Amino acid sequence: MASHRIGRTTEDIKRELTAIFRELKDPRIKGLISIVRVEVTSDLSYCTVYVSAMEGIEQSKRAVEGLKSASGFIRHELGSRLKLRHVPELLFKATDSIEYSANISRMLSDLRSENKDD
Repeated sequence: MASHRIGRTTEDIKRELTAIFRELKDPRIKGLISIVRVEVTSDLSYCTVYVSAMEGIEQSKRAVEGLKSASGFIRHELGSRLKLRHVPELLFKATDSIEYSANISRMLSDLRSENKDD
Protein backbone atom coordinates (compact mmCIF):
# COMPACT_ATOMS: atom_id res chain seq x y z
CA MET A 1 0.00 0.00 0.00
CA ALA A 2 2.76 2.44 0.92
CA SER A 3 4.77 1.64 -2.23
CA HIS A 4 1.79 2.63 -4.39
CA ARG A 5 1.63 5.99 -2.62
CA ILE A 6 5.39 6.51 -3.02
CA GLY A 7 5.16 5.64 -6.73
CA ARG A 8 2.31 8.06 -7.28
CA THR A 9 4.12 10.80 -5.33
CA THR A 10 7.28 10.16 -7.36
CA GLU A 11 5.38 10.60 -10.63
CA ASP A 12 3.71 13.78 -9.32
CA ILE A 13 7.08 15.21 -8.31
CA LYS A 14 8.60 14.35 -11.71
CA ARG A 15 5.70 15.97 -13.57
CA GLU A 16 5.85 19.17 -11.49
CA LEU A 17 9.66 19.40 -11.64
CA THR A 18 9.49 19.21 -15.42
CA ALA A 19 7.10 22.17 -15.44
CA ILE A 20 9.22 24.12 -12.94
CA PHE A 21 12.41 23.53 -14.96
CA ARG A 22 10.77 25.17 -17.99
CA GLU A 23 10.14 28.32 -15.94
CA LEU A 24 13.70 28.72 -14.62
CA LYS A 25 15.73 31.58 -16.03
CA ASP A 26 19.24 30.30 -15.20
CA PRO A 27 21.31 30.03 -18.42
CA ARG A 28 23.02 26.88 -17.11
CA ILE A 29 19.68 25.06 -17.20
CA LYS A 30 18.71 26.04 -20.75
CA GLY A 31 18.83 23.54 -23.58
CA LEU A 32 17.54 20.01 -23.78
CA ILE A 33 17.54 19.14 -20.08
CA SER A 34 15.52 16.08 -19.18
CA ILE A 35 14.62 14.38 -15.93
CA VAL A 36 15.66 10.77 -16.40
CA ARG A 37 14.59 9.34 -13.07
CA VAL A 38 13.26 10.47 -9.70
CA GLU A 39 13.79 8.45 -6.54
CA VAL A 40 12.01 9.35 -3.30
CA THR A 41 12.89 7.82 0.06
CA SER A 42 10.12 5.94 1.86
CA ASP A 43 9.74 8.69 4.47
CA LEU A 44 9.63 11.44 1.79
CA SER A 45 12.60 13.25 3.33
CA TYR A 46 14.89 13.11 0.28
CA CYS A 47 14.27 13.13 -3.44
CA THR A 48 17.10 12.31 -5.86
CA VAL A 49 16.57 13.75 -9.34
CA TYR A 50 18.71 12.39 -12.17
CA VAL A 51 19.17 14.98 -14.93
CA SER A 52 20.54 14.44 -18.42
CA ALA A 53 21.29 16.73 -21.35
CA MET A 54 21.40 15.98 -25.06
CA GLU A 55 24.70 17.89 -25.31
CA GLY A 56 26.48 15.44 -22.98
CA ILE A 57 27.62 14.98 -19.43
CA GLU A 58 29.36 18.37 -19.18
CA GLN A 59 26.11 20.19 -19.93
CA SER A 60 24.36 17.93 -17.41
CA LYS A 61 26.90 18.90 -14.75
CA ARG A 62 26.40 22.61 -15.49
CA ALA A 63 22.64 22.13 -15.28
CA VAL A 64 23.04 20.39 -11.90
CA GLU A 65 25.04 23.38 -10.63
CA GLY A 66 22.23 25.71 -11.70
CA LEU A 67 19.58 23.45 -10.18
CA LYS A 68 21.46 23.26 -6.87
CA SER A 69 21.63 27.05 -6.69
CA ALA A 70 17.88 27.25 -7.41
CA SER A 71 16.91 24.32 -5.15
CA GLY A 72 15.27 26.56 -2.54
CA PHE A 73 13.01 28.13 -5.16
CA ILE A 74 12.30 24.76 -6.76
CA ARG A 75 11.40 23.21 -3.41
CA HIS A 76 9.12 26.14 -2.56
CA GLU A 77 7.35 25.86 -5.93
CA LEU A 78 7.01 22.11 -5.52
CA GLY A 79 5.44 22.60 -2.10
CA SER A 80 2.93 25.11 -3.44
CA ARG A 81 1.93 22.86 -6.37
CA LEU A 82 1.67 19.55 -4.50
CA LYS A 83 -0.26 18.94 -1.32
CA LEU A 84 2.50 17.33 0.72
CA ARG A 85 2.90 17.61 4.47
CA HIS A 86 6.67 17.60 4.07
CA VAL A 87 8.40 18.60 0.81
CA PRO A 88 11.47 16.40 0.34
CA GLU A 89 14.97 17.83 0.16
CA LEU A 90 16.05 17.78 -3.49
CA LEU A 91 19.33 16.17 -4.54
CA PHE A 92 20.34 16.62 -8.18
CA LYS A 93 22.68 14.23 -10.00
CA ALA A 94 24.03 14.43 -13.56
CA THR A 95 23.81 11.45 -15.89
CA ASP A 96 24.66 10.94 -19.54
CA SER A 97 21.82 8.56 -20.38
CA ILE A 98 20.34 10.70 -23.19
CA GLU A 99 23.71 10.97 -24.92
CA TYR A 100 24.27 7.23 -24.37
CA SER A 101 20.90 6.26 -25.83
CA ALA A 102 21.39 8.62 -28.79
CA ASN A 103 24.74 6.97 -29.46
CA ILE A 104 23.17 3.48 -29.36
CA SER A 105 20.42 4.64 -31.71
CA ARG A 106 23.03 6.01 -34.11
CA MET A 107 24.95 2.71 -34.05
CA LEU A 108 21.76 0.73 -34.71
CA SER A 109 20.83 2.90 -37.67
CA ASP A 110 24.37 2.50 -39.04
CA LEU A 111 23.99 -1.27 -38.76
CA ARG A 112 20.64 -1.16 -40.56
CA SER A 113 22.10 0.89 -43.41
CA GLU A 114 25.05 -1.55 -43.69
CA ASN A 115 22.63 -4.50 -43.85
CA LYS A 116 20.63 -2.82 -46.62
CA ASP A 117 23.81 -2.34 -48.65
CA ASP A 118 24.64 -6.07 -48.48
